[in-house]
Amino acid sequence: MFPMLTLLSMFYYICLRRRSRSGTRSEALGSRRAVELGQRSALPVTVEVEQYGKEVLDFSSHYGSENSMSYTMWNLAGVPNVYPSSGDFTQTAVFRTYGSWWEQCSSSPPRFRRTLPSFHSQDYLELAFEEPVYPTAVEVLETYHPGAIVKILACSLNPFSQNPPADVRWEVLWAGKPNKALNPQARQFSPSIKQINFATNLLRLEVNSSLMEYYTELDAVILRGVRERPILALYKIPVIDISDLSDSEEEISDAGGLCCRSGGDNRHNLGNGYFDRLPYELIQLIVSHLPVPDLCRLAQSCKLFHKHCCDPLQYIQLSLQPYWARLTDASLSHLQSRCTLLQRLNMSWTGNRGAVTAAGFCSFMKACGLSLVCLELSCCHFLTEACLEVIAQTCPCLQELNLASCDRLQPQTFNHIAKLTNLRRLVLYRTKVEQSAILSILTFCPELKHLNLGSCVMIEDYDVVASMLSARCRSLRSLDLWRCRNLSERGLAELVSGCRLLEELDLGWCSTLQSSSGCFQHLARSLPRLRKLFLTANRTVCDSDLEELASNCNALEHLDILGTRMVSPASLRKLLQSCPLLKLVDVSFCSQVDSRFVQELSGLFPNVSIKKSFTQ
Repeated sequence: MFPMLTLLSMFYYICLRRRSRSGTRSEALGSRRAVELGQRSALPVTVEVEQYGKEVLDFSSHYGSENSMSYTMWNLAGVPNVYPSSGDFTQTAVFRTYGSWWEQCSSSPPRFRRTLPSFHSQDYLELAFEEPVYPTAVEVLETYHPGAIVKILACSLNPFSQNPPADVRWEVLWAGKPNKALNPQARQFSPSIKQINFATNLLRLEVNSSLMEYYTELDAVILRGVRERPILALYKIPVIDISDLSDSEEEISDAGGLCCRSGGDNRHNLGNGYFDRLPYELIQLIVSHLPVPDLCRLAQSCKLFHKHCCDPLQYIQLSLQPYWARLTDASLSHLQSRCTLLQRLNMSWTGNRGAVTAAGFCSFMKACGLSLVCLELSCCHFLTEACLEVIAQTCPCLQELNLASCDRLQPQTFNHIAKLTNLRRLVLYRTKVEQSAILSILTFCPELKHLNLGSCVMIEDYDVVASMLSARCRSLRSLDLWRCRNLSERGLAELVSGCRLLEELDLGWCSTLQSSSGCFQHLARSLPRLRKLFLTANRTVCDSDLEELASNCNALEHLDILGTRMVSPASLRKLLQSCPLLKLVDVSFCSQVDSRFVQELSGLFPNVSIKKSFTQ
């Protein structure tokens, strides 16, 4: 308790120093009163513009296919297709996951330490509108399981302009914690938003679906605003940005007397509470609980804390994803000297629209990549072939690489991944990786345990990929082939015969597989360790398939058989009785399994979440 109180006093000191540069306390209070009065004042008399989204520019994931419009993020553009109706409709925008089921799987990486507690976002989408306005309201039409939206942001960039600004700014209009609505019915979500001092026609919605009982579905977004600039606050308390990582020697010297040894009589300054007499390791432990921006602020308070906050041991793990809107090349440059022992790095979502360049990223990787074991780069559109080449050259220990939704990387780029021979986990969801590149990766990375090729539409023959996996990657634990186009019964048979340690297998929307060939029964007999099996939208799954799963896969926890017409209530009951570890079973659109029977099974098996979607 004593060290923590002293640490808090240091933060108070920093705040006073920073505030003194921008105005006295009385000036600050006066300005705040002005803000309150300004917020109460009416907006300028002008016509309010109402507009629906024109174009979806970017997103992290979606349930649908890259080659259709069903359940895709592109459905969010334009006027509503479904609202005010409620239920499961293909014309809506749906993210790939919901609930905590995916995080419970062994394929899910561990959470990064020191992640900002207020950062809740798991997915995002960016939506452009026709005309820039000063926002007065944002309305989101949610048609199924609402409540997942946790943040709404506005951007100063006009995506349709030929002259983009040099400095792209993002402002949070509204933020909240994850929650779920009391019922899954449609609603119009219109939170109270703050005023901003620039016009915008680019919004970003961030969501967290971890509390959702089923998929959240969004139908449309309305942006209301005025063309004239409203009255805004003229005073803003300054904050230290993550980019402000440089350490002024003058500031450190000025603050040094607060917690550093004084000279001459070798006595301690009693104002520091003898904090500097604590063991080095204990101080390190205390500051290890601070998020990265606070760590950078504390480093500027005095020499003692500068030493501790810049110690490379504080940067073994580093998640920069919460700061995606502020991270720049300069930020990476300032962090380089502190990250020489970096092992796990998360830069997902960062650097887009020029904030981070390929050159800045490559420089950082050359300085900090030697010990890197895990690298998360989902939705990083600044990446180029040169970046992947640098990763391959400078990260010899890399075991985990996530490039999910890096859909702007050219196909030849992925050939460099084959040089990372120690890879254990590779995520290529929604990328343009081609068959030749993935075959090369599988040839030189035989230790792969987790592989995600979901929605990789450039792979021509998944049977060949399955055959290579069977021959080279016999330690494979999880495989995601969501919406792969052409996997046949022959390819699946080779896969399960060679990769018998598989625990997770996603074959959702793989319509070329036919149960009549016996492929699913062979799968059940070959994979006794299976814990997760998704056969989503395979119309041919039948009772005999479930009976084989019940007989051979007693460790099964997650099963999705959405859309089959061939499964009876009796076989489903037998499966639930035979697999005591089951947590999730999705029987939506299974015509023989009605809602009344689902309710009965839920009462008999209260530990199993049985999903049955509806459409009004």
